[in-house]
Amino acid sequence: MEQLELALVYAAPLVAIWVIFGWIRRREANKATAVLEENRAAGLIEPSSLHPVIDPARCLGCAVCVKACPEGQILGIIGGKAQLVEPTHCIGHGACAAACPTDAISLVFGTATRGIDIPLLSPSFETSVPGIFIAGELGGMGLVKNAIEQGRQAMAAIVEKCRGLPRNPDLLDVLVVGCGPAGISASLAAKEAGLRFETVDQSTLGGTVAHFPRGKMVMTAPAHLPIIGKVKFGEIIKEDLIAFWQDVISRADLHPRFEEQVLAITGSEGHLVATTTKGQYRAKTILLAIGRRGTPRPLGVPGEDLKKVVYRLIDPEQYAGQKVLVVGGGDSALEAAASIAEQPGSHVTLSYRGDAYGRAKPKNRERVRAAAEAGTLVERLQTVVASIHGDHVVLMKGETSEILANDAVIICAGGLLPTQFLQEVGVKIERKFGTV
Repeated sequence: MEQLELALVYAAPLVAIWVIFGWIRRREANKATAVLEENRAAGLIEPSSLHPVIDPARCLGCAVCVKACPEGQILGIIGGKAQLVEPTHCIGHGACAAACPTDAISLVFGTATRGIDIPLLSPSFETSVPGIFIAGELGGMGLVKNAIEQGRQAMAAIVEKCRGLPRNPDLLDVLVVGCGPAGISASLAAKEAGLRFETVDQSTLGGTVAHFPRGKMVMTAPAHLPIIGKVKFGEIIKEDLIAFWQDVISRADLHPRFEEQVLAITGSEGHLVATTTKGQYRAKTILLAIGRRGTPRPLGVPGEDLKKVVYRLIDPEQYAGQKVLVVGGGDSALEAAASIAEQPGSHVTLSYRGDAYGRAKPKNRERVRAAAEAGTLVERLQTVVASIHGDHVVLMKGETSEILANDAVIICAGGLLPTQFLQEVGVKIERKFGTV
């Protein structure tokens, strides 16, 4: 009897722990299921870059991968197995695969139903066009650490190639296109090697990170920058990372040229010609570190070149007290419209050519609905922008026009991916359907 009582004394805490653990697992599974179903309903089920595929036969459901992901609840445990529950938010960190104790996770590009275009590259990051190299996100790797390393390695290969090419004082050794992590790392390596080079970027400093909303947390890892040395940062907000890059450029005395887009590349190895919006560059080699976001998709309407027109939201607070038109029906448009509508004195009009925001997440649709009910946002579905003027815009719904007082326009109509540009240059592209 005493042994039974003693066994019960010891067993009770274990049973309690087991019950609590089971309750927590069920709660987390329900949460993950809800997130997955929400994304399925919104059509947000296709990852846009490198992402994990889980082998259920090997998966233990231990949730180590879930905890290892730096981006939050990208993975979840459903039915005792890991699943990708936020596919469109996965950016291919690979921390989940590294942490898995049973090697149940593989990292792949594309899915069986949606291919992803990846340029064919040699081990030295050279494309099918001799003399043209690619590093960073455009080649499939979007992490800051990977981009830094690839930029450095690609430039090392360019240094070797330039040694085998004839000397020509009229040519740059390399033109670096892009001023994100890969482009900056490559530029530093070019300077360290004593190459003649220029760096251009169609936008501003920071690459893809520069397009993130204010205060966005960026996950990276220690890396080695040429000239600068080892940099040690993990979690860092967007503004601090941009400030870091600005300091790097200042310390290394780099002089990148911003707001200069490369339109075409012609010529052959040893004498390539890059035509930009501001002129031409002649170089022995070219390194493309332009990312995968591409060029913002314009509307092609009169007045779109006015300074008040932008293609992304950086800081909602700058629009306080203004009349703002947001164009688009995806998550970026709804997030921008709702965020600006929360600023004091602002008034937002959301224009979308469709009759519903079918691909936007429910939480963003709810934010827009709440702002509309509060009177700080007006929805204009089934409308298109006809023209943009200094103090107003003209919307069209069928044959009916509407004139709206306006201080600023934010166009969230997606981007023109660089695939067509690469094909025009002659770079061979491979479409990946769920393969490495």
